[in-house]
Amino acid sequence: MKKSKVVIIDYGIGNVKSIYNALLKIDATPILTSDKKAITNADKVILPGVGAFKSGMDNLRSKNLDETIYEFIRLGKPLLGICLGMQMLFEKSEEFGPSEGLGLIKGSIIKFPLEDTYPTLGLKLPHVSWNNINNIQLLNWANTIFDQINEGVDVYFVHSFIANPKNKENILATTNYGGVDFCSAVKSDNIYGVQFHPEKSGEIGLRILNNFANLKN
Repeated sequence: MKKSKVVIIDYGIGNVKSIYNALLKIDATPILTSDKKAITNADKVILPGVGAFKSGMDNLRSKNLDETIYEFIRLGKPLLGICLGMQMLFEKSEEFGPSEGLGLIKGSIIKFPLEDTYPTLGLKLPHVSWNNINNIQLLNWANTIFDQINEGVDVYFVHSFIANPKNKENILATTNYGGVDFCSAVKSDNIYGVQFHPEKSGEIGLRILNNFANLKN
């Protein structure tokens, strides 16, 4: 079976080494690059990211990688945004003031709406913990990145902002923290995003990355 060629977009932000190593573990062929031709020729593309939304978008645009991403999406091949990479798929973010995103999924990124009283209960931001993913919309996860993944499994999160999709059918999974159900994974045609870090989520994370690497175009 041919190894899937998975490009990790190198734009100066992101925990790319752990993603690269995770792809090696699932026997994919990872390529870390910012080269337009290499990205568009890939079988799959991962948009990683940690840090602030505006900095991430500024870095992408400074390298014209936003246009490269649009071109890759038009080819109908799968793209996966991880953490900040998922957030940048949306139209805008309120982090440190309004910023425009890639606009590939309708909706916005908002501050996690924890109440001021939650710190007294031992809850705080950022949300740094293992937490579970749920399928509250009873979607069929077959042939998605969650194929053969059981609802309720734990994955690893680090974030203070959450996605608020305009179209609820884009919500692939949710997670609860502090009594707040938030969108922890999205899907729109060949575009996927996860708020958690599959590369840091043990065996479950590797299975999710393997599902992504083996998606049919």
